[in-house]
Amino acid sequence: MRLSRPACVLLALCLVSAGRAQEGVEFFAGRQMRIIVGTPPGGGYDAYARLVARHLGNHIPGKPVFVVENMPGASGTRAVNHLYASAPADGSVFATFNDAIPFYQATGQPGINFRSERLSWIGSLTQTASVVSVLKSTGVRAIDDARRVEVLMGATGAAGTKSGFPRLVNSLLGTKFRVVTGYEGSNSVILAMERGEVRGDGSNPWSSWKTMRPGWVASGFILPILQIGLRKDADLRDVPLLGDLVEGEDQRRLVEFAAAQVSMRQPFAAPPGVPPARLEILRAGFDRMARDPDFLADAARSVLDIDPASGADVERIARRTVETPPEIIREAREAMGVDASTR
Repeated sequence: MRLSRPACVLLALCLVSAGRAQEGVEFFAGRQMRIIVGTPPGGGYDAYARLVARHLGNHIPGKPVFVVENMPGASGTRAVNHLYASAPADGSVFATFNDAIPFYQATGQPGINFRSERLSWIGSLTQTASVVSVLKSTGVRAIDDARRVEVLMGATGAAGTKSGFPRLVNSLLGTKFRVVTGYEGSNSVILAMERGEVRGDGSNPWSSWKTMRPGWVASGFILPILQIGLRKDADLRDVPLLGDLVEGEDQRRLVEFAAAQVSMRQPFAAPPGVPPARLEILRAGFDRMARDPDFLADAARSVLDIDPASGADVERIARRTVETPPEIIREAREAMGVDASTR
């Protein structure tokens, strides 16, 4: 039987696709893979990375083994710079880092030597809001109190959301948060809160507080007063969203731009140029893992929220963020304290 020309072309394409898929499967078989974490050990990003390292190999043909390597610095940009320019683009290395990385790029923050829209996005694990939280000892119980009482907020650097979000809230709502920068990561900020150096944190998911300081949460020692995201955390129905408190279309667009990153919280990405068949295997394995009962049970034991987004969805969010209209980006820079001297 002779095949028509279109049928021959289709058959050839199918054979090429099958060959590429098989090459991808053979690549992962028995391989040791690296997950780079853009924060120090012990925080939320580290916990999610180690959760993935325990389970993802079960959902990739050949059952590769995963090891975790921490590479903190500059609110995650050090790890992404390494991923973008130095890590092998063969699918054997990927990273998890601050979900605000596309936002940092869009707002021209310093030290960025990557294009986040070109990363090989694998997926993200949750979409919970960032929470502005303060110690009970401040006397602040709601956002109105923060308009009267100055609260020192710990932050990693001038470019991060731990500093940017409190400044954004100051600009939009008239609060009196004062940011103290220079801490290495979330754990360092928490230790500073214990020592009395600072009294709050401007950007941390509530799930991270439940993981890192469950006693603080249970006793009310730490109090959430505002959420920054597209929807509320299920545990914090009575804590307002920033978007619900602002006035006017311009302010709402500004908040939506700042909050878009929350839709890709706990992201995972490989370097640009990973072979498509290998990236598809990683994405498909990630999606299967995020639905697996054993994975979900392990996440529950670790008090880690799971509300995943696919690699394709995360890629769209990153691209939309960096393509935000210049006038909105300019307003965000001004509100969050990112001016020409810090770019």
